Amino acid sequence: MSAGSGVLYRRATLPNGLRVVAEIDPGAHTAAVGYFVNTGARDEDAAAMGVSHFLEHMMFKGTAEKSADEVNQAFDDFGADYNAFTSHERTVYYAHVLPEFLEPATDLLGEILRPSLRGADFDVEKKVILEEIGMYDDRPEWVLQDRLLERHFAHAGPGGRLHGGGFRVLGTAQTVGALTPERMRAYFDRRYSPGNVAVAAAGNLDFDRLVGQVAARCGGWPAVDTARDLSAPALPAGVRRFADTDADLSRHYLGLICPGPAASDPRRHAAAVLAVLLGDSDNSRLHWALVDPGLADEASASFQAADGRSGDPAGSFMAWATCDPGRAAEVEAKLLETVDGVVAAPDFSEADVAAAVNKAATGLTLLAERPAGRMHRLGSQLLALGENHGLDEQLAALRAVTPDAIASLVADFPWDPRTVAVLGPNG
Repeated sequence: MSAGSGVLYRRATLPNGLRVVAEIDPGAHTAAVGYFVNTGARDEDAAAMGVSHFLEHMMFKGTAEKSADEVNQAFDDFGADYNAFTSHERTVYYAHVLPEFLEPATDLLGEILRPSLRGADFDVEKKVILEEIGMYDDRPEWVLQDRLLERHFAHAGPGGRLHGGGFRVLGTAQTVGALTPERMRAYFDRRYSPGNVAVAAAGNLDFDRLVGQVAARCGGWPAVDTARDLSAPALPAGVRRFADTDADLSRHYLGLICPGPAASDPRRHAAAVLAVLLGDSDNSRLHWALVDPGLADEASASFQAADGRSGDPAGSFMAWATCDPGRAAEVEAKLLETVDGVVAAPDFSEADVAAAVNKAATGLTLLAERPAGRMHRLGSQLLALGENHGLDEQLAALRAVTPDAIASLVADFPWDPRTVAVLGPNG
């Protein structure tokens, strides 16, 4: 992999399977490090939905050596910009610091990944998460997204297991309320194996010292089998539509989801460009069809890559719109007409595709301007692909997307089967 001018790419694997990857830039004024764990909502059981996110919270509640206050104080002493997040695909713990604090920040992140999981802390944090769930339940756009995913992935695959793509990252009040420290510990032991973890760093750093430090803190972690279920989602053919009513709402919300390429599929680059063309800019098809004429407040489209076998429909295309309830039927019809028009005749010009590529390339390049952005790219790539691609390689892959590549993608993924969900005062 080429990391770019003046930047050196290095990678190592510890004997227990934990991977360490970095882009070293001696001219950088900061450094960033993150522990990327290949586990998220998709890896949970339905009855334990939300355990990944709950566990992320518990990592900051103390270790065998430090209390929660001591952990937070240490990060503050470093002047760290630190946080964590959980998604369907992964859980990430990271810090962005001055170079002289990279070593203690790396060690502290490694330390908190072996949490105490004290019962008293568990009970307190459960209340915090239940409040968080309640807060998001008051946000109609989040309610719609959760329901759309649940319904899209609602059909059991081989073995009768529901695909975790439909699980709520936060869980529900019922599943989180029923979680116990013992069940969380069992999940932790199963999913936080070193072979399921990658440490990514970027900026002004010494790679050999980084590897030695990670080995000292994490080299003794026991390895267990953490294979992820990569079965493709079971999706019935055709269109499924669901309508929910909330009389307290003043706006109407519309969402659509359909299959797209997996994160490891080379067609993911064309998928990213198609999302820009369809609804990720003010010059997109959905913007001109819905927002510019004043039919909708907002209209967008996105492509969400997901872990899966290359060739399987593991990823998702999504489209969204919000509007006045009185225009709900008109906006839904126009959104579907626009999507179906692209599928039937993906007649994007060379100039259209070039502009979309430039927008996507700008986003990637801006992300790479800071060590934290490079760190997130390195860790996410390593978990999703098992390898890394530098910024130059990513930009080249984007610039290789042509109108013919978009047409071929649409033929392979014709936005069917699809699930449509609406939420508004009139359903």
